[in-house]
Amino acid sequence: MLRWGSLDLNGEITCGPDGLCRCILFPETSQNAMYHILRRASGLALIALLLMAGPAAAQDEAPDLVDTAVQADGFNTLVQALKTADLVGALKGEGPFTVFAPTDAAFGMLREGAVEKLLEPGAKDQLTQILTCHVVGADAMAMAIKGMIDDDGGMHIVPTLGGCELKATYSGDEITLEDERGRMINVTIADVKQSNGVIHVVDRVILPPKPE
Repeated sequence: MLRWGSLDLNGEITCGPDGLCRCILFPETSQNAMYHILRRASGLALIALLLMAGPAAAQDEAPDLVDTAVQADGFNTLVQALKTADLVGALKGEGPFTVFAPTDAAFGMLREGAVEKLLEPGAKDQLTQILTCHVVGADAMAMAIKGMIDDDGGMHIVPTLGGCELKATYSGDEITLEDERGRMINVTIADVKQSNGVIHVVDRVILPPKPE
């Protein structure tokens, strides 16, 4: 039996002499579990990266937040933005950090030309604020976030290093964040544990409040 988030999957992970590990799901895996797997397919490359680390991951130092973003498919824009804003060193630091990591598709949802403008040298301060609005200075796993939401009566304010305050709620297994522009951001993959924190993959870019 395997555990992925809140899903119990019938399968096993096998590691071969080549050092690669493979996740095999048995035929009796429930339709509900398969539905959730397919629904989160945009982040499968990130999960596959962790599974394929195999025995080497136990022997070497675990990857940090930046290492995983660089190696995983689907986060090229985020990595480029971190480099442009000179935040790579900070997020490779000791932490712990929680990063709500937007995919390339999430950046693609911004208005046309927005990403290119943010990557220009003159927009570094704006880019830095946007990126740090995705970072929390604590190691917050999904269950901990849900616990804080419950403690606060159904909605918890998440302060970020960029000064943004996110409204966190959840329904069932899914955590949703509301940024200060009223935009809803969904956590599509939670609890990707790293050596200096945790990654939660999100489907939209978090934006700070509009300047007055």
